[in-house]
Amino acid sequence: MTVQDPATGAERFVIVPASYVFFLRDGDRGTEVLLQLRRGTGYMDEHWAAAAAGHVERGETAEQAALREAEEEVDVTDVELDFLTAMQRTAHDLPIDERVDFFFAARGWTGTPRIVEPEKCADLQWFALDALPDPVVPHEKVVLEGLRDGGIAPLTHHGF
Repeated sequence: MTVQDPATGAERFVIVPASYVFFLRDGDRGTEVLLQLRRGTGYMDEHWAAAAAGHVERGETAEQAALREAEEEVDVTDVELDFLTAMQRTAHDLPIDERVDFFFAARGWTGTPRIVEPEKCADLQWFALDALPDPVVPHEKVVLEGLRDGGIAPLTHHGF
């Protein structure tokens, strides 16, 4: 999607920001991550994805969006966020193909994660980072593999 710059008349692309929360815990199989199975969304349905994620709303910070999505999608509050990476990505086959995603990890929260939006989420499960399900949303898998391997750069790219 592009918009016309009022000052120059040039076309500029529109960046869509989103925030993601990977809930992590220590399990018998090492570090585990809570993932949802997307269904009925029209985007990456039948793929495993972050348990909580969504667009950053106007006037909202990336952290505020992450906290809001955690409450809206899995019914947890008081989430302790740790910033992981900002990812600039593109998908040339989508109508909006310029995105910036903010990824956070959470190891502390209040409540028990549960499916709140069953029309968008078919399942919610814990998986060991070294035994992820298939398929995982590709750009999210990049971050999960970085977590598994012991680190991820503060700025990452996907699709270029």
